[in-house]
Amino acid sequence: MSDESLTLAVPSKGRLEEETRRVFGESRLPIARPGGARSYVGSIKNQPAVNVLFYPAAEIARELILGSIDIGVTGSDLIHEAAENGIDSVLMVKPLDFGKADVVVAVPDAWIDVTHMVDLADVASDFRLRHGRWLRVATKYVHLTRKFFAEWGIAEYRIVESAGATEAAPASGSADLIVDITSSGETLAANSLRILEDGLVMKSEATLIVSRQANWTPLKKAQLEAMLSIMGDIPPGTSTLL
Repeated sequence: MSDESLTLAVPSKGRLEEETRRVFGESRLPIARPGGARSYVGSIKNQPAVNVLFYPAAEIARELILGSIDIGVTGSDLIHEAAENGIDSVLMVKPLDFGKADVVVAVPDAWIDVTHMVDLADVASDFRLRHGRWLRVATKYVHLTRKFFAEWGIAEYRIVESAGATEAAPASGSADLIVDITSSGETLAANSLRILEDGLVMKSEATLIVSRQANWTPLKKAQLEAMLSIMGDIPPGTSTLL
């Protein structure tokens, strides 16, 4: 790849890939994947200066923060989660109106007296005295959970990192509550979990994001402006913010 080429990373599978390719296609920037689903390299018709890579969404967030890729599509929640100050390393250019979901705090339905975060704070402070251990929170969102709980003054808990079905953690006994992402809430309800009234950690959706840490030469900035102008609904001069 040329040092003067733009590197665009898009999700490598599932609905995020399909919707990303749809959005770019509707913007007259059709993304091709000549090698099929197992290929990690693609291209955009009539855009030889743009190199397309297919990455998992979480990896796109990390690489944008590091500056290893120039521009990418990933969930805004993953940017916040990938690094404590990850949002400072990127420019959120355009929400793409798909992949919408909320990161939330959810507790078992049986916790009838816990409806708000202040109630959870009371439970956390009392939990060790009653049960001889810290309150356990299952989540894939370690940074977001710590930040959100700190804002509510909650410190007496332990994070149980979840790599699988987080919603099942309370029922299995591996955690007491969860912080997870949800779009409809149906899976939470199916696992007898309830979102706290003020337990919204953040709203997320697929977003077009530019790395502030990438090596932005004048030519690459010009190429970025040209591509963003084709996509539309993006203010000119975006590259001046890098």
